[in-house]
Amino acid sequence: MNNQGYVLAADVGGTNIRAAIIDSDGIIRKEQRFQAGLSHPGISGQDVIDALAGALSGLTGDTGNISAIGIGFPGFFRGNSGIVAASPNIPALRDFALAKALERRMNLPVSAQNDGLCAAIGEHHFGTGKGKSNLLHITLGTGIGAGLILNNQPYTGESGMAMELGHLCVDTNSNALLCGCGNTGCVEAYASATAISSRYAELSGQQRDAASVYALARRADKTAIIIFEEAGAYLGKAIAEAVKLLDIHTVTISGGLSNAWPLLQPPLNLSLESNLITTQKGRIFVQRSSLNDNAGLLGAAMLAHDLLA
Repeated sequence: MNNQGYVLAADVGGTNIRAAIIDSDGIIRKEQRFQAGLSHPGISGQDVIDALAGALSGLTGDTGNISAIGIGFPGFFRGNSGIVAASPNIPALRDFALAKALERRMNLPVSAQNDGLCAAIGEHHFGTGKGKSNLLHITLGTGIGAGLILNNQPYTGESGMAMELGHLCVDTNSNALLCGCGNTGCVEAYASATAISSRYAELSGQQRDAASVYALARRADKTAIIIFEEAGAYLGKAIAEAVKLLDIHTVTISGGLSNAWPLLQPPLNLSLESNLITTQKGRIFVQRSSLNDNAGLLGAAMLAHDLLA
């Protein structure tokens, strides 16, 4: 392919930035992962731009012509303006013109959007959601995010906060867990990688990350198995609530925690079916992404390619 079709894409997390050169067919030509540390207290907008520019600049010498940049970022965006209204993990970012600031630094056109919505875009164009007019895509990682495709178009909501699925309430009991958003009973407090790790520490007295807890579950550790079964059930309940509101039949899931799909899927499906309206039962299909962990990166690349259309 002519390198006129190459773009840079970045999928930004609190700990790492994944950056890649991607062509218009969704083929990742080169990828690198960088330590970011953006979840540390005191991170500023300039720190974010420095981290992104450092990650992306490491790839710019590998082709003759990069045409544009797309960024998937954990925050609430004002429509398609590239302005971060707020980012829960980076409190200093308020009405921060991320795309414009990075454009000035990199001297290339930049498009930036919520990371969950980017993952939905990637899945819709290249993954399990390809060919579907409507898609709900969920990202399972440190937190829980989501993105929505309606009538083949990404939906941001009126203020950039559509599909904050991680903050749907799935537990109204008096002892419901506190979520990082300040509310209690959010599904993120029960079914994210952070929640898996916290729950295992609570029940076993041992601090382990979610990947280690999953490894224990595969070796028949009863505590680890129970935790994943609970997480799957809560996630199924949250999906049922979203489906009742949206009447969307295709749901896809990506993110690091989706590697535990063999344990999450059975309780998720049982909970989903038990919480749906009768006429919806048996009609909702929840599948793991076919893109491994690349949905967000490919969605960010699509943002960049759209700038060139």
